[in-house]
Amino acid sequence: MIKKIGVMTGGGDCPGLNAVLRAVAKTAMFKYGWEVIGFKDGYRGMVINDYMIFGPDDASGILDKGGTILGTSNKDNPFNFMIEKDGKIEFKDMSDQVIENVNSLGIDAMIIIGGDGTLTSARDLYRKGLKVVGVPKTIDNDLSGTDYTFGFMTAVDTATEAIDKLHSTAESHHRVMILEVMGRYAGWIAIESGIAGGADVILIPEIPYDINKVVEKILERKKAGKHFSIVVVAEGAKSINGEMVIKKIVEHSPDPIRLGGIGHKIAEEIQELSGIETRVTVLGHLQRGGKPIPYDRILSTRFGVAAVELVKNGEFGYMVCLDDNCISKVPLDEAVGKIKTVPPDGELVRIAKSIGVSFGD
Repeated sequence: MIKKIGVMTGGGDCPGLNAVLRAVAKTAMFKYGWEVIGFKDGYRGMVINDYMIFGPDDASGILDKGGTILGTSNKDNPFNFMIEKDGKIEFKDMSDQVIENVNSLGIDAMIIIGGDGTLTSARDLYRKGLKVVGVPKTIDNDLSGTDYTFGFMTAVDTATEAIDKLHSTAESHHRVMILEVMGRYAGWIAIESGIAGGADVILIPEIPYDINKVVEKILERKKAGKHFSIVVVAEGAKSINGEMVIKKIVEHSPDPIRLGGIGHKIAEEIQELSGIETRVTVLGHLQRGGKPIPYDRILSTRFGVAAVELVKNGEFGYMVCLDDNCISKVPLDEAVGKIKTVPPDGELVRIAKSIGVSFGD
């Protein structure tokens, strides 16, 4: 019998995390009478045994709040945990400590909320005997095994609003305005916000671009009397002759590459080749913050309730997912390890091209 469950949020923050925590805690406490333990700051809390006990008030008033009341970390891997010893950094497998801490608290099962990295560790902990259910989270929407991750639609909404505002200033000054959005190695935010915001050019990692064709599109618009253009570029976009633009390398991080700067690179090239004044807006972490839109609040709630039901039914080693708008489950083995990218010949690309959007190809 389940009497106590644990919950944790890992990886980057995103809108909807608190909505999942609320759904998990309320379903567990009020429907089944279970105790709920929340580990703080991702896997770090599970390693050092830093936690809080959820009370009824802790699950109230957080549905619309961004971030996560538990805190999170994208730097801690329990299987390769960074420890400072005698002024030196070393890495140690602390997975046994994690399982010991969970067992010492009398936790019967863990609900782990995160993206590919967090859920990969969750899968590995499950292989070591920890009873785990995963919940998919990332604004990038690049997690395989689910149609959508919560947080993505809010990020698209934020980016679309930015494009809407760039239109007026671009038209007023007869400029090319570039919006650089997140997404890492997948172009979901760029393509969906680009279509929704009426962008003229959308550059995504899945379709290498030719800068000359990008400029050709912009000059075609100018010739047609449209003296401005909107370009949406995913941070992982790359030209046919180059690699992705890397902003920096973060030492000791499980995923050390930080993308960024592609917008400024393209702006310089467009201005040089076209002679049209070009400006760049980099949304950055604005896409991660703020209140989740209603879609993400509902999806987060659906995921949270479904995760508790999997625990109740003893179905461990799964990630809850959205499949054709229905809540389902997929083995963690199938949910991690491969990135879900935008199909270059898929519907979104086809409809964008049909309405005149250029992908620089």
